[in-house]
Amino acid sequence: MSLDLRGACSARALLAALALSPALLPTAALADAAASTAAAEVDQVIVVGRSDKPITVEPRGLSVSLGKTEFEAINAVNVEDLMKYAPDFFVRKRYIGDANAVPGFRGTHSTQSARSLVMVDGFVVSNFLGNSFAFPPKWGVVGPGEVKQFDIVYGPYSARYPGASMGGVVSITTQAPESREAFVITQVFAQPYKQYGTDKTYDGYTFEAGLAGKQAKGPWSGRISYRRLDNMGQPMQWTQLAAAIGTGAPVSGAVVDPNLILKTPVAGAYAPDHTIQDQVRARVGYDFGRGWTAQGLFVLWNTDSDQTNPTTYLRDASGGPVYEGKVVVGGQTYTASGLTLGLSDRREMLAGLKLAGPLAGWDVSANLSHYWIDRQRSRTSSGYTTGISNGAGTFTNQGETGWWTGDLTAERAFGRHAVAVGLNSNLYETDQTTFGAASWKAATGRTFSAETLGKTSLIGVFAEDEISLTPDLSLTAGVRYDRWRAFDGGVGRLVAGAPRLQSYADRDDDAISPKVSLQWEIAPGWRTQLSLAAATRFPTVGELFQGRLDSLGNFDPNSFDPNLKPERSRDANLIVRHSFGPVRITGSLFYQRVEDAIFSLQGFNQFGVVTSSFKNIDVVRQYGVELIGEASDVLVPGLDIDANVAWIDARTVKNGALPDSEGVRFPRIPEWRINGAARYRINEALRLSVGFRYASRPNSDLTGSQRGDTYGYTSEFFIVDTKLAWDINDQVQASVGIDNLNNDKAWVFHPYTQRTVMVELKWKR
Repeated sequence: MSLDLRGACSARALLAALALSPALLPTAALADAAASTAAAEVDQVIVVGRSDKPITVEPRGLSVSLGKTEFEAINAVNVEDLMKYAPDFFVRKRYIGDANAVPGFRGTHSTQSARSLVMVDGFVVSNFLGNSFAFPPKWGVVGPGEVKQFDIVYGPYSARYPGASMGGVVSITTQAPESREAFVITQVFAQPYKQYGTDKTYDGYTFEAGLAGKQAKGPWSGRISYRRLDNMGQPMQWTQLAAAIGTGAPVSGAVVDPNLILKTPVAGAYAPDHTIQDQVRARVGYDFGRGWTAQGLFVLWNTDSDQTNPTTYLRDASGGPVYEGKVVVGGQTYTASGLTLGLSDRREMLAGLKLAGPLAGWDVSANLSHYWIDRQRSRTSSGYTTGISNGAGTFTNQGETGWWTGDLTAERAFGRHAVAVGLNSNLYETDQTTFGAASWKAATGRTFSAETLGKTSLIGVFAEDEISLTPDLSLTAGVRYDRWRAFDGGVGRLVAGAPRLQSYADRDDDAISPKVSLQWEIAPGWRTQLSLAAATRFPTVGELFQGRLDSLGNFDPNSFDPNLKPERSRDANLIVRHSFGPVRITGSLFYQRVEDAIFSLQGFNQFGVVTSSFKNIDVVRQYGVELIGEASDVLVPGLDIDANVAWIDARTVKNGALPDSEGVRFPRIPEWRINGAARYRINEALRLSVGFRYASRPNSDLTGSQRGDTYGYTSEFFIVDTKLAWDINDQVQASVGIDNLNNDKAWVFHPYTQRTVMVELKWKR
C-alpha cells in the first residue's frame, strides 16, 4: 500500500502527531523501567485500554476496553461521549442530546448505522429499523454516571454476533449494585455559537440521581435512577434563497458564502432543537445460589423536542424581519422560504430479562428483551406564516414499532478446547403514517397522506471452539448460520381521493459465515493475533420498505429496489503488540471487502431511471493501518498518555449504478484519524486532562466532486478538550471542562458544536 505522507502534513495533522510522540517514542526513562519489568506476565488477550475488568465481548480483531480511568478524564454529557478518544472510531454527535448520534468504525460511513451492534448489559439497543443517521443506537437507555465499562470490538471476527457486527460491536456495562449506594450528578453547560447571521449562546443542564442496594445475606439487589437532560442545540441547517423572476421587496442581511454547494445567499437558520429528555431506569438482580443469577432491566425514556424558533437574517427597509416571499438582494430577485416550525414527542421503553448459571457442566446464559416506541408524534408547519398562525402542516404518527431480541449461549471447557454454542434471534417492526393537517400544532383536520410498514426477522445459530495448541498459541474457529425474512411490508398513499395500500412480496434468505483467529505469544512482551472472517448483513425494514406509490397507486420504481441484496464482507485483521514496562504499543493492519454494499445514492435503478434510494454498490473495500500507544508515568510520575493514529484507504471499487464513483474514496471516511488523551494526577485530589481528536478532510459524496469546509460538506477537524477535576472529599467531586477549546468550526453536513464550557458536581455515598 502507498501512503501519501504529503496529504498528512497540514498544520493540524502535525500538531496532532506531535501530541502522539511521548506515547509512541520511548524515552530513556521508559527504557530503564522496561528493563526492571521485563519478566511481567503478558496479557492473555490483546485488548487496548486500562479497564481492570475482563472484556465483555469476544476480543478477536482490534479490541478496546475503557473504564473508570478513561471516563474520569472526559467531559461526558451523553453516554456516547465516553468513547470519544477510542482508536479509529467516532460518533456522529452534532450537539448535546443529539437524537442521531451514529457510531462509526474505521471505514464505516457516518450514516451506515446498521453496521454496528450495540448492547447495554447484554441487551441489544441497536435500532435496525433502518440504516441512516435517523436510526442510531438507543444510547439514552443509560446515563454516563452509571457506566462501569465500555468495550469495543472492530469487525465481525466472532461467530457469536450476527452480520450487523460488520463494522463492530459496542458493549456497555453498567454498575452492578454491591452495597447501599446513592449518587447525584448535575451538570450545566454553555456554547457561544457564531455562524452566518447567528450569534448566540446556547445552554442546558443535566440532573441524574440514583439509589442502589444489595442484601448482605439475601438474594436481592437493585438499582433505580432518574436523569433529565434539557438543552438547546445550535442550528443544524440554514435556508438559502432560490432564484426567481419578477420583482420583490429589497432586503438586507443575507449572507453570501461562496464555498457553499448551492451558491445563493443564506437567508436564515432553521429552528434549533430544544430537547428535554427524562429517563427512568431500574435494574433488579436475584441470586438463586449454586451459581445461578437473574437480572432484569427496565427503562422508560421520554423525549420532547421543540423547533419553533427559526431565525431570519433578512430585514426590510424599516428593519423588520422578512421570513417569506419574493425579495431582492444585490439587484437579483429571489424567493425566501423554508423556515418551518416543528414539535415532536416520543416515549420509549426497554424491558429485558437475563438468566445465567451452570447446567450439566456448561455455563449457560440466556436473555430476552423488548424495545418498543410506545408513542412518537411529530408536527411540522408548511411554512413560517402557517406556523405562527397555526395553519396547515403535516402530522406523522408512529404506530406499532420496536423490536424483540433473544440470545442463548452455552460454554464449556474440554481439555484444550473452550467450546461455545448458541443462537441469536430478533424481530424488528415499524408502522408510520403521515397526514396533512389543517392545524399543524393541534394536528386537527387530518387528511391521510402516506403510510409505510414492514417487519424483518433473523435467527442465527453458531458454534465456536478456542483450542489451546501450545501454552503460547491458540486457535479459535467458528461458524454461524443465519436465516432472514422480510414480511408484512407495505406502502400507501391517496389515490383518486382514497387511501390505497400496496403490499410487498415476502422475502427470505440465508447465509453461512466462517470465522478463524490465531493468537500467539511470539516472545516475552510480544503477542500477535490474525483474524479472518466473513459476514452477511441483511436489509433492514427501512432499506427494504422505504418505497412509495405513484399517482396511479402502483409501486414507484424510482423510490426503491425490491431486489435489494444483502451486503457480504470478507475481513482480515493482523495485530501485533509489544509491552515493555509502562508502555504498550499495538499495531494493527485491517482489510475489508464488501460486495453489494447497501447505500443511499443517486443512480440508475433496475428500470434504467435516475433515482435516489437505497441501492447495492457492487464492491467497496477498505484497508488501513492503526498504531496505538499506552504509557503510564511518562517523564514525570502521574502523567499517563494514550494516543492512536490510523491511516485508512476506503474506496468504491465497482458501482454499475454510478460508474463515476469507481476508484474514488468512499464519502465521509477520512484518510487520517488521530485521537489521544493525556491525564496528569497533580496530587491525590486534583487531576488535569487534555484530549484531542483529528480527522482529515474526506469526500462528501460518492464521486468526490464535493469537498469543502462549510455547511453541506464533511470537513477536516482538529478538536482539543480539557478537564480539571477536584475531589473535595471522599463523597464530593467538582470539575470544569471545555470541549473544543480551540473553537474549530467543523462540519458533518450539519455543524458540530463550537467551544462548550461544562461545570459538573458529583456526590456519592
